[in-house]
Amino acid sequence: MSTAAQTTAAKSTAAGPAAREEADKAAKSARNAAKQAIRFRGRSFLATVLAPALPISGWLAELDKLAGRSQGYFANRPVILDVTGLVITKTDFAELLGQLYEREIKVMGVEGADPSWLGFGMPPSVSGGKHTEIVHKPSAEPPKQQGFVDRPIPSLLVETPVRSGQSIIFPQGDVTVIGSVASGAEIIAGNSIHIYGALRGRAIAGTTGNAAARIFVQKFEAELIAIDGLYQTADEIDATFRGRSVQAWLADDKMNMAALG
Repeated sequence: MSTAAQTTAAKSTAAGPAAREEADKAAKSARNAAKQAIRFRGRSFLATVLAPALPISGWLAELDKLAGRSQGYFANRPVILDVTGLVITKTDFAELLGQLYEREIKVMGVEGADPSWLGFGMPPSVSGGKHTEIVHKPSAEPPKQQGFVDRPIPSLLVETPVRSGQSIIFPQGDVTVIGSVASGAEIIAGNSIHIYGALRGRAIAGTTGNAAARIFVQKFEAELIAIDGLYQTADEIDATFRGRSVQAWLADDKMNMAALG
């Protein structure tokens, strides 16, 4: 073998282990990166729960009225469909989902359905939540607040009017708006809502399960109000409250309202 060939062979032999070591390191780094790429996190999201009633056609008609009175309420809003105790067939269930889809209502989960109905392409089964009765029955005096309000509550101050299409979401505590809330806008709070102006949009309080939350409005012209899942739309509320300063609260799972001043 020539001197040049021997030198080349010696270099190749010397470089071989180093090259293999570098390749092993690269492969190990790639495996570690692949392991770190999958991460699981828990997150909480607000969702509206729809609980249909028979006949489904009548319930859908009422849903259309609600959507008509509060334009955009279901836009980009996750929905849980609760069919617990509803006597329907698998075909009825599939048709109901289709009807909601046509209304651009996005069902992210189903509660109370037969597991055999929830095959591929269907929303997953979920459980939990709180069922309440939606009734409007004013009482003479608002009750004393308790529960959540026994401890300090964070608050968010909004010092500008809330325009149509805007959503202010603060699940940590109170929301106070110095200004008006336009039609098509919404305020969503984990505790109480205070609006020093006209409420023409939606006010949704107590979203973290706080039945002690209240809604205070300087000029009430709301599309919808809700506390801890109980809601009232404009035409379900006593017309004498419109244009006045009011407060709303829950008592025995019933929505109550009273004029202020």
